[in-house]
Amino acid sequence: MNIEITNLRFTYPTGLEALKGINLTINSGEQVAIVGQNGAGKTTLVRHFNGLLKPTSGTIFIGEWETTKFSVAKLASRVGYVFQNPDDQLFSRDVLTEVTFGPRNLGYEKAKIEELVQRALSLTELTDKTDTNPYDLSPTWRKMIALASIIAMDTPIVIFDEPTTGQDAVNVARIANVIAELRNEGKTVITITHDIDFCAENFERVVALSNGQVLLDGPAREVLGQEKVLAQTYVDPPQLTRLGKRLGLKETVTRQEEFLRAIE
Repeated sequence: MNIEITNLRFTYPTGLEALKGINLTINSGEQVAIVGQNGAGKTTLVRHFNGLLKPTSGTIFIGEWETTKFSVAKLASRVGYVFQNPDDQLFSRDVLTEVTFGPRNLGYEKAKIEELVQRALSLTELTDKTDTNPYDLSPTWRKMIALASIIAMDTPIVIFDEPTTGQDAVNVARIANVIAELRNEGKTVITITHDIDFCAENFERVVALSNGQVLLDGPAREVLGQEKVLAQTYVDPPQLTRLGKRLGLKETVTRQEEFLRAIE
């Protein structure tokens, strides 16, 4: 299910023009990271995908659906959104009820709901926490509950807003495993992130925004290698990329295996 964005502009009631003519196509099954400084327009952009915001002008299509013609509730069947702060998302008395809410609200049959919920709990390592109140768990685990609640909805598109913020290395690895599984299932995965190393390791395409416009868009290796251009939106390339350049490597490297091959 493709996402087609044409000349998207959005102005907040305060008069701030946050998006200034965005044109993007995100193809079904792509893994896309959206990067840029605070205020670049990243969150404003992706909140148009599930109808939380409506364009001032321009269009967004999720598949054949133009977002302005469908409710947020309807778009939720196609676009799952994991908020940066799980406390903005969680509301149920226990983990199982929280994770079950989404697929039940979408009207799936009971057997499918049970299958989707068990899969989501297993993938996020929450199987032994189903009876626990989310707010009796650490913020790290609340993040995984938020992920599970969206995964269980089985949407073709999943958006992660700053998934690694405040997470330890163990949970970052869990999140990376979730993204890898979604990729294997053919889902479109989009993330907003300031964690450029995480971006390089887990996403194939990078879109860099600056001042409400697309600054760069392309394969991760090409975009993350353009240090001078990225500096315009206060983004540094990954540590391995910068190290490789300082070592004089001919190719741009973004991942550990690429770096090791290049220095052999």
